[in-house]
Amino acid sequence: METHEISKTAFLVAAYRARATNSDTTICYDPWASRLAGDVGFQLSEWYDGVVPDCELWISLRTRHIDDCIRSAIECGARQVVVLGAGLDTRAARLAHEGVRFFEVDRPASQAAKRSGLKALDGYPVDAATFVECDFNEHCFIERLVDAGFDPAVPACFVLEGVLYYLPEDRVRDTLGKIAAFSAHDSCVVFDLFNVDKPTDPNEEPDRFNVAGAKEELDGLGEQILFGVEDPTALLADCGYRYTRSTTFASLALMHTGEYDPALGFHEQRVTVASRGRRLH
Repeated sequence: METHEISKTAFLVAAYRARATNSDTTICYDPWASRLAGDVGFQLSEWYDGVVPDCELWISLRTRHIDDCIRSAIECGARQVVVLGAGLDTRAARLAHEGVRFFEVDRPASQAAKRSGLKALDGYPVDAATFVECDFNEHCFIERLVDAGFDPAVPACFVLEGVLYYLPEDRVRDTLGKIAAFSAHDSCVVFDLFNVDKPTDPNEEPDRFNVAGAKEELDGLGEQILFGVEDPTALLADCGYRYTRSTTFASLALMHTGEYDPALGFHEQRVTVASRGRRLH
């Protein structure tokens, strides 16, 4: 796989998913993550442990919760799943469901490198997803999706995992607004955000979590954090959504580990699911 064509954070996330998969916990499971992450991913994860010690737990919880949101959407009638900025995502293989079509949207160079890597994985169903090449700075992702066979009249679940905080606010609003405007009424979107303006708590454990430090290190990987919001409700209302549900890292940790720790790094980070027309369970 041509690693220079794929973002370093994609390898970092794949490594954390692999580590979680191979741990004693059963929070998330991704049998292909280890081979996709490669040495570069595991090296990055070991380095990032020193920046955010709880990142493996956060990635495993985020992965599991988004997986659960997709399964719920499928149970409620979604017949299309769209992963925007797909990176090294493997949900098209892991969550395959009869009658449900998966689309992966990403930059042409990133997709070419990923598809080459997938072909080298024994047992990976490369045709599980429809790959949609899109330069988000030049093309409308909705138009590209429709050209690839996406049906705006059929309920869909859109996934933006680890994507929105790398976009300026106007692009965030444009992206969420287009999903609301050009997808079926009962479609949903699931994404994660964190409050990049969260002030440092003087009572917080030293170096347990430092937003500014995490932001600086990600900037160094070429992934500049540009947007964050403590509560996305107003943003989603402006973009045309009616039903929303947000779950914090601390809540997910309590749900899946049985423990509540207010000192967790990414304590305020959350996963949100929203829909124009479908009540969310």
